[in-house]
Amino acid sequence: MTGSDVSPSFRLVYAPGVMPGKWVRVWNERLPGVPLTLTQVPAAETGGLLLAGDADAGLVRLPVDRTVLSAIPLYTEQTVVVVPKDHLVTAVDEVSPEDLADEIVLHPLDDVLAWETLPGRPALERPATTADAVELVAAGIGVLVVPLSLARLHHRKDLTHRPLKDAPESSVALAWPEAATTDLVEDFIGIVRGRTVNSTRGRTQPRSSSQEKREKQEKPGRAAGKGTARRQQPAGGPAGRGRRKGTGGTPKNPRRGKPRRGS
Repeated sequence: MTGSDVSPSFRLVYAPGVMPGKWVRVWNERLPGVPLTLTQVPAAETGGLLLAGDADAGLVRLPVDRTVLSAIPLYTEQTVVVVPKDHLVTAVDEVSPEDLADEIVLHPLDDVLAWETLPGRPALERPATTADAVELVAAGIGVLVVPLSLARLHHRKDLTHRPLKDAPESSVALAWPEAATTDLVEDFIGIVRGRTVNSTRGRTQPRSSSQEKREKQEKPGRAAGKGTARRQQPAGGPAGRGRRKGTGGTPKNPRRGKPRRGS
């Protein structure tokens, strides 16, 4: 099988918590002949997979290396603190870092928030993953600060969350290798940006055979219509200009309508 015989496909990686479903549905509607492969990978690995050519594009968490990757910011998530349902902070609608001063705040190794100073007291060890940290929260060992999507991803019936103000936030972006902006990447960019099927930038939509046939049928009709319009000139046109109805063809007064000079 030669390279030209291989069917095109689109490989998309995404970080945990990011939900690509709505864009995938639009892709399948617009390009049913191009399969889209989804792979979830740790947030820290998305950029490396893109640069290695193992994916065409990715839904990543910023920041990324903008010298080699193009990125379109999509949205910024709210930051929340995950706590047991019977925790004291559940009595308020919003939490501040000061409210966590006496809490053990878990800091997993795969944390996606860029902290300058982590609130609360540090744990003796950092959990390996966010999932591990959630288990520790459920065991009553500490609390966890994460983007809202990760709190929902690791939801448990015995845990809840509250918004944390004055905390770092995580932004999600569509990224791809700058040197590999393919037509399929442009198609996905158009979908993410909400463009219609006929306005996707960088792609020329092929005309169907019915469109071409209709254009050929319309062109002779338009030309004939123009010629007919020139032949069927009304009597009041250039040939009858300057005549007044009911005067026997007497021309209009040439002085009529001219402004009078002031005295």
